Amino acid sequence: MPTVADVVAELERRYPPAWAEEWDRVGLVLGEPFAPVRRVLCVVDVVPETVDEALAAGADMIIAHHPLLLRGVSSVAPTTYKGRIIHQLIKADVALYVAHTNADVAVPGVSDALADRLGLVDLRPLQPSRPGTPAAGEGRGAGRIGRLPEPMTLAELARHAAGVLPATAVGVRAAGDPNRTVRTLAVCGGAGDSFLADATAAGVDAYLTADLRHHPAGEHLATDGPALLDATHWATERPWLDDLAAVLRAAPGVETLVSDLDTDPWTVHAASAAAGEPAADDKESRP
Repeated sequence: MPTVADVVAELERRYPPAWAEEWDRVGLVLGEPFAPVRRVLCVVDVVPETVDEALAAGADMIIAHHPLLLRGVSSVAPTTYKGRIIHQLIKADVALYVAHTNADVAVPGVSDALADRLGLVDLRPLQPSRPGTPAAGEGRGAGRIGRLPEPMTLAELARHAAGVLPATAVGVRAAGDPNRTVRTLAVCGGAGDSFLADATAAGVDAYLTADLRHHPAGEHLATDGPALLDATHWATERPWLDDLAAVLRAAPGVETLVSDLDTDPWTVHAASAAAGEPAADDKESRP
C-alpha cells in the first residue's frame, strides 16, 4: 500500500520544492508520512467545499495547487476559517500537500496544460527561469508562448477559449480590436499581469491569463501591447489537475480523483446592454 511519503516522493520528483519561489509555501502541510494512501483528490483550492468533497469521496490525501497557509497564522483554532479546515482534515486522517509555483515552472506544468487546452504548438516559456536558480534550464519558466494551428480573430479566440476552458459564470473577456488576427499567443495560468511586459517583448499577438486589473491592462493596450484575454483564476489552473492526476495514476495502488468544483468566487454574470455588434463575451461565449 503506498504511503503519504511515497506520494510525496513522486510529486517532488516531478515538481521539486526547490523550484518554488522564495515567498511560496509548498510541500506536505499535514499528514503522517507513513499513513496509507488509497485515494487522492486533486484540487485547485483548499476550501470548505473541496474538503467536503474529499471527505465524501473517502480520500486519504488532498493535493492542492494553492497553499492553504501561504501567510503566517498565529492560531489554527477551529473558530478560524483555516483552523476549521485543518481540524477537519486531521480528524479525518486526510493528508494535505501543495504544489504551487514549483508546478507553475515545471515542464509540463500548469501553463503547459492551459496551452494544450487552447491547442497551442511549439511551446516555449514566457519568462524563462533565471540562470543560476534551481529551476533554470530545460525550457522551465513561467507561462508559455505558442502558435495557434490556424489564425483566429481576437473575438473568435475569446469564444474558442470560453469553449475549451472549464465553465465559469464569468467566462472569458477580451481587450483589443475584435478583428485583430491572432497567430501567436502567450498564456499564464493564474494571475499573470506581472508578465504583461514579457508578452509585449515576445511580440505575441495576444496574451491570455487571469485576474487582469483595470489600470495595468489599460496602460498595456495604450502602449501597443498584445491583445488581452482574461479568464478566471480557477479556470486557467484547473486543466493542470488532469496532468497531475495522470502522474499519480501511474503509481500502483493509488486511485486519483479530480475536483471539478468551481472555486472561483464570482458566481453571477449579468451582461449590460450595449449598442452595435455583440462583443466577444456575448451569450455564445459564456458557459
